Amino acid sequence: MNIQLIEFLQQQTTITVCCIDEDGSPWCFSCFYTLNSKEALLYYKSSDAARHTSLVKNNPLVAGTVLPDKLNKLMIKGIQFSGIVLQPEHDALKDATKFYYAAHPMALAMQGQLWTVQLNYIKMTDSTLGFAKKLSWNREEILG
Repeated sequence: MNIQLIEFLQQQTTITVCCIDEDGSPWCFSCFYTLNSKEALLYYKSSDAARHTSLVKNNPLVAGTVLPDKLNKLMIKGIQFSGIVLQPEHDALKDATKFYYAAHPMALAMQGQLWTVQLNYIKMTDSTLGFAKKLSWNREEILG
């Protein structure tokens, strides 16, 4: 993954994720996350009672955005991504606690379980690199 993508994702704290409900309608949720850049995984914590939890269990395909925690309207920067939410028993969650609680130690006191978004595609707009400059990453092209 491009170093600019990694650095941006490591500097931010919140993602907005869109999933699909039973009727095929979009449903969005926002949450704190942390990045495992080596595996291209985003970890987040959510309650079992949350609507989006049941939705991603039934249809794990998601898309989302990451915007800077402090938005600069003159220097547009942000990420759009697509991926799949892995089920809690998936092997990719073995490092989730290490990554997530190192970034968000207060979350230890909160109920819920950790989830993983396997990133499959990322497009970043970064105007600091030139007007509307785009960077992209694709799991299939990079990881085979």
